[in-house]
Parts: sequence; C-alpha cells; structure tokens
Amino acid sequence: MVPSVRTSDRVGLAAVLPLLAVLAVGCSTTPPPPPLVSSATVQTSGPSADASELIIGVDDLGAGFNPHSLADAGPVSLAIASIVLPSAFRPNPSGGSRLDGTVVESASVTGTDPFKVTYRLRREASWSDGAPIAAEDFAYLADRMRAEPGVTDQAGYRLIAEVNSGSGGKTVEVVFSRPYPGWRTLFTNLLPSHLLKDAPGGWPEALEAGIGVSGGPFALRSVDRARGLAVLERNDRYWDTPAALDRLVLRESYHPGLVGALGTGGDHAALMTSPDAIAMALLRDLGGAVTTTVVPQPVVAALVLRQDSPVLTDANVRGAVAAMLDRDRLVMTGTGNGPAAALRPTSNVWLPSDTSRPDPSEPAPDPLAGPTGPTVPDQTPDQAPDEAPDQAPDLEKVRDLLTEAGYRQVGTTWRRDGEPLRLVVGAPADRTPYPELADEVARQLRSAGVDADVVTPSGDELFAPAPQADPIDILVAPRVFGGDAATDVASWFSCPGQSADAAAEPGPPTNIAAFCDRTLQPSIDGALTGTLLALSTLAEVDQRLERAQVLLPLFQSAGVLVTSKDAVGVQPGGLLAGPFAGAAQWRRAGR
Repeated sequence: MVPSVRTSDRVGLAAVLPLLAVLAVGCSTTPPPPPLVSSATVQTSGPSADASELIIGVDDLGAGFNPHSLADAGPVSLAIASIVLPSAFRPNPSGGSRLDGTVVESASVTGTDPFKVTYRLRREASWSDGAPIAAEDFAYLADRMRAEPGVTDQAGYRLIAEVNSGSGGKTVEVVFSRPYPGWRTLFTNLLPSHLLKDAPGGWPEALEAGIGVSGGPFALRSVDRARGLAVLERNDRYWDTPAALDRLVLRESYHPGLVGALGTGGDHAALMTSPDAIAMALLRDLGGAVTTTVVPQPVVAALVLRQDSPVLTDANVRGAVAAMLDRDRLVMTGTGNGPAAALRPTSNVWLPSDTSRPDPSEPAPDPLAGPTGPTVPDQTPDQAPDEAPDQAPDLEKVRDLLTEAGYRQVGTTWRRDGEPLRLVVGAPADRTPYPELADEVARQLRSAGVDADVVTPSGDELFAPAPQADPIDILVAPRVFGGDAATDVASWFSCPGQSADAAAEPGPPTNIAAFCDRTLQPSIDGALTGTLLALSTLAEVDQRLERAQVLLPLFQSAGVLVTSKDAVGVQPGGLLAGPFAGAAQWRRAGR
C-alpha cells in the first residue's frame, strides 16, 4: 500500500468550507484566507465596469471539478484546475513537459534499482488555508489514482511502490516497482490531502461543488449552478508572481447567448467546448470584432464494446456490432458538423490533431534523462493526418459474423437459441454529447435487428465498479489522453492486476474498456517501462487493438476560443496545456 504522510488536520471538507475563516482566526496567528465571494456581486449583462475583471462565457461548467475523474474531466474543469491546483510538471505548448518551478525546485531520477525519483519542493509553496504543499499531497494522489475507478491515466501511478517524505514534507521520494520513462506526467493537479482524505462522500463527491483551497495564482471562490456562474479570484496567498487580474468570471450560456454577449461586450472572451456548425456561423457574423481559434482537446469520444459483456465477449459479435454502425452519422450527431467533425481518429494510440505520426524507428526515451526532457515527440504540423476510413454500415459483414456466432435472423430480429440479441448502451447523463450519441447508437442497432436499450446514470455511477441493474454492453464515453502515449494505452488496455506492484493496494477490478489480451500485455508493459522501443511497439499494439474491435473512436473533441479586443494575452495554449495556462498574465485592454 502506498504510505500516507500523517497530518494533524483531519477536518472534513464540508465542515471546513463554511467555517474556514473562523477556525483560522481561532487556532492560528496567521490571517484567514479571503472570504468566499458572493456570485450576486457579479454583473450578468452589459460591459463590466471592473477594470481588473475578465468575463468569459462558457457553454458548460461541467459536472464537477476533479480533474482526475472521467466523470468530471471536461474542458472547463481542466482549465480551472490548471490555475488553481499545483503541479510538479506542466505540459509544454509543443509537447513534452517542463518543471513547474513555482512548486518544485528540482525533480530528477535518483536511483535505478529500484527506480526512484526525488522532488524537492519550494518551502513557501502552500495551500491558501496555510497548509504546506507537501509529500502527503503526492502520497494522497498516488493512493487514490491506484484505488479509485474511473480515473484518467492511472497506469503510471500503479507502478509506484512507495511515496516517502523528508525535510518536513518538502522532499518527496517516489519509489517505483519498475522503471517508468513517463514519470514527468505524474503529479499534475495535486489535490489538498488535508481536506479531501476525510471529506464526506469521499473521492466521488469531494470536488463536486468546487475546490475549497488553492495552490495556484487563482482561487475558485464560488460556484452558482442555478445562475451558471463560477468566480475565480486572485489568490492573495500565492507565493509567486501574483495574477495580473483581480477576478475571472465564467458565465454559462447557450451558444446564441454567448455570441450575443460577445457582440455587446458583456463577455470579453468565450470558450465554447462543443460548438456546432450553427454556432460557428453565428461567430462569423461578428466579423473582425472577435478573434476565433479552434482549440482541439485531448479527449476522444469513443464507443467501448466491453469485452466482459456476456454478449460482446464473442469477437464475432463485436465485429458485427461495429459493422452495423454508421459512424459518419454518429460523428454528425456528436459534433453538429462543428470543428470536431474534421478530427476523425485513425488510431487507438495517437490523437488526430497530432498532424504527424511519430517515427517508429525513434529509440525509447531514456529513464535517466534529465527532468526537463520531453516525454512525447514534438509535433510538426507540415504533414496532413491520415484520412479516416469509410465507416458506413456493412450489412453483409453483419450477416456473416452473426451467423458464425450462432445467430439467425427471424423476421427483422437477430436471435440465438430463441433469445433476441439484446444490448444495453450506457452514457454519462451529465456529459454532452454522450447521451445523444447513446440514443443514436441504440437507434442504429434497432434498425439492424438488435434489441437495444439506453441507460444514462451520472458519470460517477457509470464508471464505478458496482454492478448496474442493467449491465452495460456498450459504453459511450470520453477517452482522456495524457502526455505519454504508452501510459494512455496501458491505462485503457492493461489486463487487471497488471502494471502494479505486488504489495500494492488492489485497484479497480478492470480497466474502463474491460479489455484484456494476455498475449498483448508484454508489449504494453514493455512500452510503459521502456524495455521495448516505445514507438514501434505502440504501432504494433495499435494494429492489434484495431483488430480486437473493443474501442471504436469517433472524433476528437474540439472547442473554440473567442477573444474580443478587451481581452489581452488570452491564447489557446497547447493541446495539453489548454487556454487557461497563461491566465495569470491576462489583462483588460488599456489597463
């Protein structure tokens, strides 16, 4: 089990938030953190009179604020996390990782047998309630990422055997069971362990309503879902260069409302997370008053044909279901012919926005490389991505595969042993456009002779290991990509119990895809640990995954960043860094 570093503060999150200022005054000579800001003070129409405030329109605030949970990890929650939560490394705009010197003074490999990485944290780095950012935060995140279901990029954390503390928590030694070239992708968006480890509701609910403290240049002060407002204020306890703005206000609205607010100056910028063709046309009508930039997101909308389904465990049935689907129609349903429609995946390993496929002959990364070396190849946008293959339904293939699997067509329905072919399609209720995609998948299956039902629980329920009343055969879900391709593949396709130290706390019973191929596992492990040439191995794994027909990628999500002349310094950022990466330097024009 990953050891945790003890702390005397074991107050639950729900109790801390309303009483934070009182407790700080009564128990410490340190001044209390700034009080929560009432969202009632935020102007909701017309130009803002506050010279040090930017109002940013968004089309979806998201379901929660845990950046490590598939249920919450949307564009807005990840953007907020990037300016509120501390990280050991940050993504570079062009790929790779850089040390975040505001939090970590140094990070390097300090041992090879076993593989060790040592982080030395800045003494002054602390949470906004006065608690230090320390080794216990590293241990907490490592522990939860190994044990919780529905987390993103967990494979690297499952290689961790120990997290040790020194120098009063400001030296962190991470011991791995095996070498891990992708170690720089770990410990991004650290969470405040002193608040969350005993929070009511645990991991799924602790960050549902907000983030109680800050370790970055801004603090999330209030979230008013009824009015669609989230207010971030400058973190006055931030130890590094303070943010230039006093306040960022995120205001939720439908696309026409966002465009209207941009036109009148009520919003200074906007982040449309899933614009359709109509929204793009409305933006074009604004002309030169705004600058519009397409922002690809590190997320692919995918159909997961779960291998643990009693029906889909048969590869012939999986292949038949894949052949029934009109993926062009699904892409149109999910994107509304917006920018994401052009980002059609041709791989289970690399994103379509990576405009050049990595060279498989490139050697594997050196696990002993210095802390600032890249973990993924730089992108060179001079090569066009592969065209997506024809993805229309193939009814002849459906007949051949289902007949081989023992099914017979009776009237318009496929049956075996008198029972109809029945499938349950599941999607998170609170994540657009996944419920709409699930409905379209079910409609297409019914047209092909399958008895298909749709269930849409919350994201937390959907990704939990607890059995559903209707076990889900096809999962319609986001696949979030991190900064290391081998880690992404291992997180989604490793067999249960793999990529973990034998003495570690058991993790979830299976991966999200419920996939396991014991003959493929050595290649996945070899790419993850650097014992095989990563890029050439992943190219082979990619081909095997395509033949397995377990995950059918539809499109890469793409948003649009819109800025007016009032917003200075607002840039799209890199694929993994995101548009809020430079928010501490944003300003209002003329200020």
